[in-house]
Amino acid sequence: MLDKSKRILLFTTAFRPFIGGSELAIEEIAKRLSDVSFDIITPRYTHKLKKFEDFGNMHIYRVGWGWLVDKFLFPLAGFLRARKLFISQNYLEAEPLSSLLRGSASKYEIMHAYQASYGGGAAYLFKLFNPAVKFILTLQEGKDLDRQGFWIKFFRKIVIRKADHITAISNYLKDYACKFNKKTKIAVIPNGVDIGNFSRDFSYGELSLVADRLGIKPGEKVIISVSRLVPKNGIDILIQGFHVLNTKYQALNTKLLLTGEGEQKDELVNLTKQLGVFDKVIFAGSISHDELPKYLKISDVFVRPSRSEGLGSAFLEAMVADMPVIGTKIGGITDFLKNRETGLFCEIENPENLAEKINLILTDKELCEKIIKNAKELVIRNYDWNKIAQEFRQLYDDI
Repeated sequence: MLDKSKRILLFTTAFRPFIGGSELAIEEIAKRLSDVSFDIITPRYTHKLKKFEDFGNMHIYRVGWGWLVDKFLFPLAGFLRARKLFISQNYLEAEPLSSLLRGSASKYEIMHAYQASYGGGAAYLFKLFNPAVKFILTLQEGKDLDRQGFWIKFFRKIVIRKADHITAISNYLKDYACKFNKKTKIAVIPNGVDIGNFSRDFSYGELSLVADRLGIKPGEKVIISVSRLVPKNGIDILIQGFHVLNTKYQALNTKLLLTGEGEQKDELVNLTKQLGVFDKVIFAGSISHDELPKYLKISDVFVRPSRSEGLGSAFLEAMVADMPVIGTKIGGITDFLKNRETGLFCEIENPENLAEKINLILTDKELCEKIIKNAKELVIRNYDWNKIAQEFRQLYDDI
């Protein structure tokens, strides 16, 4: 059994206060493994963030000058910061690079990197100079990996090949890793859901306050999507599908609720104006995980017509909040979405088909109730963070 005398060295391209799939996973697992200490190395990004913060069993070391460029320098900067921790408690800032590379006996037996990107690069360099330290790589990538540039794919391949143990959040990512590392054991350990948080019940008054604030009127059917406003999530297709829904199925009284921020926001706002649905689309911005269940509870269907997806944790959160979901048959979504059983599939890049599926879920009460029941049972059975954390404990213990 691991204890706080044995620390996990962890590399991640982003962490507090930035929240994404990897960052959330690290937090949820660490707080459930309170008897294990995690030394977390991450880029600093901004001068407002402290170079070191201590949160119980999570010790955060931020490296870089506090600029956005910190991300691109992280493979080297993260490696050097790890070597500083690795060598001794009495390391002097003025010590030359040659001393950094020589090192001494390690207090780490395990290092863990999230994603085969910049954090994975720092772990790769550390492994080169410290081959005795076991390297766990967790693949969380949500982009279409086959369509990325040559150098990104080359870099990711060498990181995957260097890992001693690999976990992937979906079978899609497991299959991808198997193409480059056939010797290492690769296990699927998905991201989870805070079941207690997303299955909460709220009073009519609490939900009415949220609906009133958003301008949602009684009787309106709400279609919600929880995602970053970036091309891979297909929000442009959702807006086009919403336009088709309002044109073809005029009997439905609907609103589209979009939570999240991202590079496409201005483009998407303009699209709603071009299609004449601006007054029926709500851009709610980023919503905290504590508040998000209320937004789901005032909605009728969750939709994300993704172009690529590593897993899709937002789907799982909606499912445990008693919502039917609609998604594309792509990436890790197929691990949990079974058509007409735990959700509905829509075709990729097809707004007309998406509108048909939204109409079906909003009008077929029997199908909707069946999907909600099956989906919630699946998430509780397979995607509880408590279960996921214990799988990582077992992995750490077995090394």
